[in-house]
Amino acid sequence: MTNSDKDKQFMRAALEQATIAETLGEVPVGAIIVRNDTIVGRGYNRPISSQDPTAHAEVMALRDAGRHLRNYRLLNCTLYVTLEPCLMCIGALFHARVARLVYAAPDPKTGVCGSVINLPGNTQLNHHLHVHSGVLAEEASWQLRCFFTERRKQQKVNKIPNALNDGCALL
Repeated sequence: MTNSDKDKQFMRAALEQATIAETLGEVPVGAIIVRNDTIVGRGYNRPISSQDPTAHAEVMALRDAGRHLRNYRLLNCTLYVTLEPCLMCIGALFHARVARLVYAAPDPKTGVCGSVINLPGNTQLNHHLHVHSGVLAEEASWQLRCFFTERRKQQKVNKIPNALNDGCALL
C-alpha cells in the first residue's frame, strides 16, 4: 500500500469521527493519531456538548493518544484531521511533538497551515512538522457544507414568528 493510499485510509477514519460529531450536533470535524500504521488516538469536535472551548477534534485525539501511549510526547506520530487546524490546535501539535499533519479541507477563516497564516512554515518556532493537505478534501468539505446548510435552514425556521406566541390572534 502506498503512502497516498494509507493517507486516504486513515483520513476515512477521521471522517468517521467527524460523522460522530455531526450526529451529536457538533461541527463535523474528526481526527485520529497514527503511529506505526496503528491508530492510537481518536477525537471529534465536542466543545458544545462538553462545554469546553478546547474540545476540538485534534485536542481530543491528542488526549486519547497520550493516554494510550502513556506519554504527552507523541513522537513519530501523524495526526489526520478533516479540517485545517486552528491556532490552538497547531500549538498543541507542536507541544506534543507530532511529526506529521495530514488534513483534508482548508479553513479560510481560522486555518493556520497556509490559509490565514502558515505556522508550520515558521522557522523561528522550535518544532517543525511535515504538513500534507487536501487528502479527501472534497468529502470533508461536502460534509461541512451540508452541515452548515442544514444549520442555516434550522435557524431560519426558528426565526419565523409564531402568531400564537407573538400575542397575535389568528382569525
